[in-house]
Amino acid sequence: MDQVVGGYNPITDATKETQDLCHQVKHQVEKKTGANYVEYKAVKYKSQVVAGTNFLIKVHVGGANYIHLEIFRALPCNGGKVSLTNVKARQTKDSPL
Repeated sequence: MDQVVGGYNPITDATKETQDLCHQVKHQVEKKTGANYVEYKAVKYKSQVVAGTNFLIKVHVGGANYIHLEIFRALPCNGGKVSLTNVKARQTKDSPL
């Protein structure tokens, strides 16, 4: 598995950890997009280790609709706070992360 130093890891299937991160920012996501999501399932993600970890996560929100979330998780020594960095709405299953 080749990785660029400072770059994102390859895209992989979402895990329980990535789903948990998505749930921690769901309220913020709904506020930013103006939508309430009944279906909200992380499907793919990639991560980047910085002074914490950046996550770019593809989330299925029903039908053919997806959103992309950018989430930052601080290092445990810095409190481990999870924060929503960006939301890209109106994505599809095939939209590149």
